[in-house]
Amino acid sequence: MVTSDKRTKDKKASVEFREKLQAVNADNTNSIFEALQVALTEAIELEITTWVEPSDTTHSPSESDRGKPGYRMRTRINIVDGDIDNEVGNQFLNSGPYAELREFHVSQVRESRQIVQQNLDNLKQLVGVVVSTIGSLSPNPSARSALRGNSNRPSTPSLPPSN
Repeated sequence: MVTSDKRTKDKKASVEFREKLQAVNADNTNSIFEALQVALTEAIELEITTWVEPSDTTHSPSESDRGKPGYRMRTRINIVDGDIDNEVGNQFLNSGPYAELREFHVSQVRESRQIVQQNLDNLKQLVGVVVSTIGSLSPNPSARSALRGNSNRPSTPSLPPSN
């Protein structure tokens, strides 16, 4: 079985994000900022894993989630630090039985640039909507103007052009 998985961090963050959003009410707007913090923290890193599960071996459940060492290729991209970490299992090397899957993994990594950029664009739009909504709900005029001001709002990073 060949599996490829592209995700930003893990599903635990997605659950945490939803819980924070569900906790938002008129008296508790801090949860929305906590939810955005979770989303922004998770959006900066993408992990792409391609693995082959050998049919003749048994492994623990944690190994099946990530693939067994030697039988997986993994790329982690951190757009803030500019780091790209690659792991290539020995089964995918030139003499390995799954060498032809390297190009598939590379194509998944190429596609990931678009996924990360789209995630950042979506978060930027979400922050704009949240700031606008909270600003209109706030009874304090100075809070509204502070939320609408752009001078203190961090800019959303963008990916460098691909080569």
